[in-house]
Amino acid sequence: MQQISDKSLTDAGLPLAARTGKVLLIACGALAREIIDLREANGWSHLELTCLPAKLHLYPAKIADEVERLVEKHKEGFDRIFVVYADCGTGGQLQTACDRMGVEMIAGPHCYSFFEGNERFAERADTEITTFYLTDFLVRQFDAFVIRPMGLDRHPELRDMYFGNYEKLVYQAQTDDPELTEKARACAGRLGLTFERRFTGYGDLSTALARL
Repeated sequence: MQQISDKSLTDAGLPLAARTGKVLLIACGALAREIIDLREANGWSHLELTCLPAKLHLYPAKIADEVERLVEKHKEGFDRIFVVYADCGTGGQLQTACDRMGVEMIAGPHCYSFFEGNERFAERADTEITTFYLTDFLVRQFDAFVIRPMGLDRHPELRDMYFGNYEKLVYQAQTDDPELTEKARACAGRLGLTFERRFTGYGDLSTALARL
């Protein structure tokens, strides 16, 4: 696996290495490890990867513009470009941009949905309105994406304002890692939520990349 740190994926993303493949994946930095694992496990050497910083999720209005910038930058160098972002809070702006540019993007409202499987996630939606989700990446980067942006490190009393209406934290595990599971359990404890672990694996992410 490429040697990448969660902090660099959060803050800087992943630059494009020297081109050897025919299909470029433009992805969220939060998905880099999973995509690299799938590529290496399946021998998908035709897939190249570049990632935008995962912290863009804190500013979803910027995602579509940043994806469009990378498509314009790299479109002449690849036979095909595939965007590995779901809607991710863009309110349909990312899909509109992809349609305009003639590139395909992964289906689903967010990564929690496609990791679990979009159909299965939709079936659960009505009964999980009070559920907070974490993936492997978000468990590892819990402080960077939850605690610090919400000010809970400085004002823990804000927990009730942010999470008072939540009841459960669901950890969608992409890997079978006992240490990560315990960290996820601790995250639930910090937020005062009950804990559930679901081993989703790569879900629809694997299916989408296999089609390429």
